[in-house]
Amino acid sequence: MRIAFLTAPEGVEQIELTDPWQAAVNAGHEPVLVSTEPGKIQAFNHLDKADTFPVQEVVGETSADSFGALVLPGGVANPDFLRMDEKAVAFVRDFFTQGRPVAAICHAPWTLVEADVVRGRVLTSWPSLETDLRNAGATWVDEQVNVCDHGNNKLVTSRKPDDLKAFCETFLDVFAKEAA
Repeated sequence: MRIAFLTAPEGVEQIELTDPWQAAVNAGHEPVLVSTEPGKIQAFNHLDKADTFPVQEVVGETSADSFGALVLPGGVANPDFLRMDEKAVAFVRDFFTQGRPVAAICHAPWTLVEADVVRGRVLTSWPSLETDLRNAGATWVDEQVNVCDHGNNKLVTSRKPDDLKAFCETFLDVFAKEAA
């Protein structure tokens, strides 16, 4: 399965990109780094610059149609930049419209709020997003990982880097079942 990993040009939490990416590779999937600009993205370890990664496809030049699923890594700045980009928001919304599974961790649900796809859904996230998610019509839960099927697609969410093992195992299981 081709899996889109959507990030802004800077601000993604590196471990929330690299751990799910490697889990997807290990499971035989094809992860594809999608961003709002060509070139490279700058990852971060909290507030410190980390590694850069080459962008493989650009939002606006690709579509949800060419992917089986979407992963949204967190980082505080990453989803904030993404939610200000209309093409990125539309790209995310298309996965929900088409019924394709989506996985989001930490601060990534901010982009889901902007895409107006959380109403009636159950999600977890970094705790500071609780009010934003509730105000957008979601039910927020404090769980290591949550799978919501209240909608036409499966939505997997996790709270933080400490939850990555459960997040990766769960989204890979959900994606595999959806692809079958």
